[in-house]
Amino acid sequence: MNISHFDLNTLRLFVTAADCKSLTRTAELSSITLSAVSKRISELERNLNCQLFTRQPRGIELTTAGAGLLRHARSILDSVNSMASELNDYARGAVGHVRIAANVSAVIQFLPEDLATFFALNPGIRIYLEEALSDAVIDSVESGRVDIGIFADNVDATVLKTFPWRQDRLVLLVPAAHPLAAHEAIWFEETLAWDYVALNQGSSLLRRITDTAVSAGRVLKVNIQVTSFDAVCRMIQAGLGIGILPLKAITPALLGSSLKAITLKDDWALRTLRLGINAKKILPPEAIKLMEYLMSVSDSSFPE
Repeated sequence: MNISHFDLNTLRLFVTAADCKSLTRTAELSSITLSAVSKRISELERNLNCQLFTRQPRGIELTTAGAGLLRHARSILDSVNSMASELNDYARGAVGHVRIAANVSAVIQFLPEDLATFFALNPGIRIYLEEALSDAVIDSVESGRVDIGIFADNVDATVLKTFPWRQDRLVLLVPAAHPLAAHEAIWFEETLAWDYVALNQGSSLLRRITDTAVSAGRVLKVNIQVTSFDAVCRMIQAGLGIGILPLKAITPALLGSSLKAITLKDDWALRTLRLGINAKKILPPEAIKLMEYLMSVSDSSFPE
């Protein structure tokens, strides 16, 4: 295999074909002829010495090799697009870029206002923000793919240099007509008789409540799992279970009408979000500036 035969246009055609599952549709979207698309894909298969698609009566399907190439092709094209975007920013006068990975709690509750203020103070700095699970955030910082990470305090971040940043309050969220809605405050263990709506596997919030249930000798009965706080709220509204979310992540309009937030008496319900950086690498000046700003707006209640 000769990697010098790879070109970005062919990779883009391959990704489009994989998404469309049709060479005809790929040709239409790419504004080239069907024969040209077919020739490019065939040349790519010859160069790789493996079949990437199987031809079906109504389209094409990726082979195992094709699925493997698709993962790499997406990564390559994403990197090229990121490079082009960054260089375009420099051409327009940007003075630096900072990459952040943060969990959904930080993205929803705190970063919109914090980053808006930072941008106003530092208009020449561009920020790339990636939302990810806390474990993935830590991996991204350790690998050097991002400069700063923000994650929950119940994940192992010993590979990083970390700092306490913000605190959020976890609450029990139930439908307004639910039997538990009569409570103003409740212990988590008292809720375990009910079905839960939870975030997807790997989330630090799911891990926190699952571990707590196990420590109490109980099982968290998860009725349905979703990928966002908004989806958790909608599923609870629909009566599919109860859930635990950060209070500031719940849309105020929902509270008091269709949903009720109940205080959790457990100490772990007051949660700390942490900032993390790679202890073995020096941050670029613009990342240092953002880090200093984020530390300046961190909660003042942390012990020295």
